[in-house]
Amino acid sequence: MYSIIEQGAKQYMCIVGQVIKVEKVECPVGEEFTVQKVLCVDGDQSTSSIVKAKVLSHEKTDKVIIFKKKRRHNYRRKKGHRQNISVIKITEIKA
Repeated sequence: MYSIIEQGAKQYMCIVGQVIKVEKVECPVGEEFTVQKVLCVDGDQSTSSIVKAKVLSHEKTDKVIIFKKKRRHNYRRKKGHRQNISVIKITEIKA
């Protein structure tokens, strides 16, 4: 049984026991939560589907470098960004 969920403006296809990295979830480590937006379960679009997940950890992604330069104008800017993510494990899918 698989489901497609939407978490943080991205869609993920997941099965029970799968570990995925999603945008940060406001839930403490070790807590179980219900995914708010379930798009479909086994290809059927139903509004009463439930997907439960457990938060394993909160992390940051690898650094992305933003570098701007205009040639011959002595203009250089360098910035870095690390996005906050949560590692979750899908524990239950109910259709």
